[in-house]
Amino acid sequence: MQLETERLLIRDIVERDWPYIHAYTSMPEVTVHTAWGPNTEEDTKAYVQDVMRMQLTEPREGYEFAIVLKKEDLLIGGAGLHLTEQTNAEIGYVLHPAHQGNGYVTEACRALLQFGFRELGVHRIYAKCRPENPASVRVMQRIGMQREGVLREHWFYKGRYHDSVLYSILDRELD
Repeated sequence: MQLETERLLIRDIVERDWPYIHAYTSMPEVTVHTAWGPNTEEDTKAYVQDVMRMQLTEPREGYEFAIVLKKEDLLIGGAGLHLTEQTNAEIGYVLHPAHQGNGYVTEACRALLQFGFRELGVHRIYAKCRPENPASVRVMQRIGMQREGVLREHWFYKGRYHDSVLYSILDRELD
């Protein structure tokens, strides 16, 4: 499966992608706001295998994509869309720090919103991030999501409870 934007290919992850994925998933500065990582090589290889199994599931309910720069054919990050109910999906994203600040995640997420609403027929797509992650909040705002509120200490990982800011967009709100 593959989506395409002006600058990006957003495609299914394949086994040979693991070193590129590991390049950013092993970085502490990338994983500070995630429940996973920093990854070992074994962690990243296991993730790629899990994603490849997910691709074979029928009906498919999870989509983890590689974000690839078209001109350079370079994998720079990942974005996912996961159906949580028949009419709802959660979107997520991660990018190598060397490529942050160029609008790639926003571009990839806009394509995923189109895919979710137009191809999968979901009604609502939501995202969560830690309140101390303003870059992620900006992405959610740029793609037209509206803040719904804060989920207080709803998630336990890395030894403590964490809050999440919740944003969403409805199919009729996509421009």
